Amino acid sequence: MTVANYFQPTSVPEALALLREHGPDLVVMAGGTIAMQLINEGVSQPTSVLGLRRAGLDTITPTGDGTRIGATVTLTTLAGRDDLPLLATTAVRSGSWTIRNMATVGGNLFTPPPGGDIAVALLALDARVVIAGMSGEREMALADFATGYMTTALETGELVVAVIVPRVAAAARSAFIKLGRRRANTPAVVTVAVAATMEGDIARDVRIALGAVAPTPIRARAAEAIIEGQVLDEDRIAEAAAAAAAATAPATDPIASEWYRRRMAGVVTTRALEQLAGRVPEAA
Repeated sequence: MTVANYFQPTSVPEALALLREHGPDLVVMAGGTIAMQLINEGVSQPTSVLGLRRAGLDTITPTGDGTRIGATVTLTTLAGRDDLPLLATTAVRSGSWTIRNMATVGGNLFTPPPGGDIAVALLALDARVVIAGMSGEREMALADFATGYMTTALETGELVVAVIVPRVAAAARSAFIKLGRRRANTPAVVTVAVAATMEGDIARDVRIALGAVAPTPIRARAAEAIIEGQVLDEDRIAEAAAAAAAATAPATDPIASEWYRRRMAGVVTTRALEQLAGRVPEAA
């Protein structure tokens, strides 16, 4: 079976109208780094595809309390944003330059682990997802968006049109570490993104997110609570890292075993928190 219809709407209302007309059988595609791979391998065999590249969702704009990032903004664009340092760092480490030129912020939210590095960083930034439907836009916390492996809270006829990063979170001190089998352009064994407001040695508004260690990116909330309002010393970091590892629910796949992923979750969280505390230099 081949794709018979490829739609390229030039606005969100046009895209929503096509979704309503063709129903859930219409495959929505942004950059295509995941969807095209599935189509080419015969795993997905849609007859109709909706491409969002021309729908006007490729802008980054300030909002009242933060920054709105359009769903089709590419990782290459993010990599050049000095005002979004955690996202810029994550984008650079997420894949080759060809992948970064195609992959999008919105598409990353639907990428199953061990992919979805940008989603992990956005989770550490307390991002909100902007969802458009025929009745208008609604927002929800990214932490509530992914409901399981390759499932989301998106309802029929809706599109993710943007994410919003709170200004306070974007300005926080942050660190991102991705552990893979190779140095670059590699699926993750574990990814960890951390962010906090540092008052001297004391960490406030702590957020720790992990990827590739559960069916969806997760917040390590017990680990966050351990260091919230505390000095980031060696003992606190070790305790928080152990709590982060305990929060994981990894699976064994061709990249890594369940045991190794859980073990390295603690190790990588330790390194990320040490970077946050300024005890070790940021990895290149």
